[in-house]
Amino acid sequence: MNLDKAKKRIAKQINKGFDGYPQITLAYFGASADCATEVVIGFVMEAGAAAQEQRFVSKQDVREDEAIQSVLIRIIDRADARTVTEIPGVTLL
Repeated sequence: MNLDKAKKRIAKQINKGFDGYPQITLAYFGASADCATEVVIGFVMEAGAAAQEQRFVSKQDVREDEAIQSVLIRIIDRADARTVTEIPGVTLL
């Protein structure tokens, strides 16, 4: 999947807002606010359940990595996530 298409699909899911569970949360981390070198995807099956997390790391900005963005889309689709949220910005490591 091309990078722009993946980013648009993720943004569309985020813009829908809360629609119940399962819920996926995306959080970006990096050494500076301009470059996110890690993304953590959290999955919550139902309210009150513990979150399962998976981390992806790259030497470049993960938001511009086509492979990682495509994997995020696949995870969202396979989890049949009703809600996708994103922590705004890049959290500094």
